[in-house]
Amino acid sequence: MQIKKMDGVLFKALVIGGAQNLKNNYAEIDSLNVFPVPDGDTGTNMKMTIDGGINEIYNLHENSIQEVAKKLSRGMLMGARGNSGVILSQLFRGVAKGFDGFEQVDAIRLANAFASGVEQAYKAVMKPVEGTILTVAREASEKMTAISSSRMSINEFFSEYVDEVKASLNRTPDLLPVLKESGVVDSGGAGYLCIVEGMIKVLEGEEVEVCDCGMEHSRFGVETTLAKEEESNEFGYCTEFILEIKNELNPADFDERVVLDELMPIGDSIALVKDDNLIKVHIHTLVPGNVLNIGQKYGEFIKLKIENMTIQHHENQEIKHVEVGVCECGSEHLPPVQKPEVRKKYAVVTVASGAGLIKTFKDLGADYVVSGGQSMNPSTEDFIRGYDTLNAEHILVFPNNKNIILAANQSAKIYTESQVHVIESKTIAQGFSALTMLDISGEVDDIIEEMNSVISNVTTGLVTYSIRDTVVEGLKIRKDDYIGICNNKIVASFKRKIDTVKALLKEAVTDEKELITIIYGNDTTLKEVNEFVKYIEKNYSNLEVDVIEGNQEVYSYILAIE
Repeated sequence: MQIKKMDGVLFKALVIGGAQNLKNNYAEIDSLNVFPVPDGDTGTNMKMTIDGGINEIYNLHENSIQEVAKKLSRGMLMGARGNSGVILSQLFRGVAKGFDGFEQVDAIRLANAFASGVEQAYKAVMKPVEGTILTVAREASEKMTAISSSRMSINEFFSEYVDEVKASLNRTPDLLPVLKESGVVDSGGAGYLCIVEGMIKVLEGEEVEVCDCGMEHSRFGVETTLAKEEESNEFGYCTEFILEIKNELNPADFDERVVLDELMPIGDSIALVKDDNLIKVHIHTLVPGNVLNIGQKYGEFIKLKIENMTIQHHENQEIKHVEVGVCECGSEHLPPVQKPEVRKKYAVVTVASGAGLIKTFKDLGADYVVSGGQSMNPSTEDFIRGYDTLNAEHILVFPNNKNIILAANQSAKIYTESQVHVIESKTIAQGFSALTMLDISGEVDDIIEEMNSVISNVTTGLVTYSIRDTVVEGLKIRKDDYIGICNNKIVASFKRKIDTVKALLKEAVTDEKELITIIYGNDTTLKEVNEFVKYIEKNYSNLEVDVIEGNQEVYSYILAIE
């Protein structure tokens, strides 16, 4: 059946189908990442981002396409993680703007909405790179803007649109030489194609079936003693709801801390986020009825879920490790943290994974560590949850990964209780070096300038292993070989880790360098570290050496060379 106009019900069905198709294929999308290192996460980031939007609309019964798109956009905005996820959320945010004022849309309006999505996505990226998801979305949108008409059905629109998405994706290696050299297409564009293909399946009456072929990606978390503490906890109920603030309370100016203050005496593991006229709450409590009574004082429930964690616990006699970041009920939460009563001038937020690294950053003065990093990028909401545990005039944020900067910047734009300043540290090494030199006694602009200066002088070295045979800029790399990366460029590949380390040092250490900090990961023994240190002391006697047990995954060594 040819459909002339699309309403909110159909749009919701298409997006859910697209999200499911991406979920079925995200592991393959991850594998398209160009570097042959085990950190491919584009598919994972896009999947988790769109899932954030689906959670907002799944139980929504609304015919208006503008309302469905608005709530989808809001959920994706808060759930966005990684560059690919942030760009995807901005695409759908622009689409929602294009639907504003419309209950249903025809092909022409749909083309305009996709064009609005492209415009919004390009604005979100400071230096857009062609040959990526941006190009794929733009070229497909430009085609539809040129050919759409009042006679074109929604079916015909998507048929033409997906054809151009495929064609543009296949052209990405011509725009990015690194893709052509590796024999792959852009991973973000491929993820977007999965979404559009899932939409087409629904439009054609097919059911997008759940596939178990993809790897399940576990949520990130910091070190925790929760599993031990459970022995004496009363468990209670995991209570979650989304509340639409009453109009008479003036939602734009409503202070969500009023709700938080009432909830804190009756529960823990509280996470509360306000976005426009909505408040999202997660709490563990023994009295869920009291929680609902508090919520209902301030608005109407849009979504509500209560689960008995005591029953869940007794059904699982083996006490499992529960990571901070995901509660046993499957919902995201943080450890109970009470906001400080005294407001200070500065607070520091940084990103890290691995118990050793997290402890190190806290010892260096970080007020809050967002759990995440390479292959497990935190979302916009994860940053905001961290900010909500602080009480400071200025929050200084160190993302420590180039793929996390966009989400950090997005959180800074959303958060209003403090001035959030993102200092664009692109590696753990840069963030570590910056925090060792951080002096918060001055003015914020001077601090940021000093931090950027420190970061610019840090050389980052990484040692990991290859997940496939490839050739990168003439360097032959074999699967399972160790590879050395200097400032994001692969410079060495050997079967033995120590040989890779030696080659990496030769590339990374210059005469003006004075200090090397070795942060070693979970797959590295103390014997290996000692051999590494002895080699430096013998061959680079001008370098002072510090060693930190980072416990990080993926990278055997992270080197900060200053």
